[in-house]
Amino acid sequence: METVPGRSHAAIGIISAALLSLSFPAWPHGYAGKRIFPTTFEVDDPFVMDEFSLLVSHLKESGTTEVPSQIGTGVSADYTATITEHWGLVFGGEFRRVEPDGGESMHGFGNLLVGTKYQFFTSDLHETIASIGVDAAVGNTGDQRIGSDPVSVIYPTLFFGKGMGDLPRSANFWRPFAVTGTFGAAFPTERKPVLSLDPDGSVVDTGVTATPNKLIWGLTVQYSLHYLQNFVQDVGLTRPFSQLIPVVEFAMESCLNGFCAGQTNGTVNPGLIWFGEYFQLGLAAQVPVNSRTGAHVGVMALFHLFVDDLLADEHHYHEHDHPNYD
Repeated sequence: METVPGRSHAAIGIISAALLSLSFPAWPHGYAGKRIFPTTFEVDDPFVMDEFSLLVSHLKESGTTEVPSQIGTGVSADYTATITEHWGLVFGGEFRRVEPDGGESMHGFGNLLVGTKYQFFTSDLHETIASIGVDAAVGNTGDQRIGSDPVSVIYPTLFFGKGMGDLPRSANFWRPFAVTGTFGAAFPTERKPVLSLDPDGSVVDTGVTATPNKLIWGLTVQYSLHYLQNFVQDVGLTRPFSQLIPVVEFAMESCLNGFCAGQTNGTVNPGLIWFGEYFQLGLAAQVPVNSRTGAHVGVMALFHLFVDDLLADEHHYHEHDHPNYD
């Protein structure tokens, strides 16, 4: 039977992460004061905790003169295991299916993702979290037919989150708002040139890099009905509605060189997140910002497991456990 490239690498990563989670104590995180920052869809969260995420996405992607448009469906999984209270290791992978217009559908695994993340700042008073991290997509561990890079790519990133709960009481209904964001880059570890054939049959370096450098940046705007009900004013919301967080996400990338130099692609993702004590669910639309990104509105679904709360002996402070209207 034919094996799919990257399958064994993804399995090893998930198993290693699971073993790490059993080897170290769990520290519940994701909170700054009264504020919980949920895991969002494409813009990574700013905190470090033991967590497992599964994201399903479906979007019709635009083509180029060389590549036809295609419907892309991906199932990505990532696991973070804490080593110390503020430092964790990250493992991830994606299974992807593409259906080109007028062509045969293909499927396979993307490159294995490994990384680390450190939460260096937390202010309970100002509901603020900041972290730094670096990920590496290991080249040639996935299937290049579905777009996996043949070279490794390094992703250094700054993560931040800020809740508005420190606003004055005169701005009460602004206080449930929060923003999170990321600012990072993608650097391939080696240059793979795009080659062409001269009329005489000789191979020529076009001067274009196959895997370009990119800026990877994103922002989310959230309004926590949870925070509104528990810490601002009793507006009569009960579960499950009091556990909802409407969110709008901006997931963008700007190409710095190569065939896409100067181009910015991305999506705006309006959605809804529900979270409980041990897991959260999310559903969002995926709206391309331009025709290069996609041809139609897509959809994403998120399942996130708070592994730290499952393993911890004592649960961390939860908004819904301590109502305190002020």
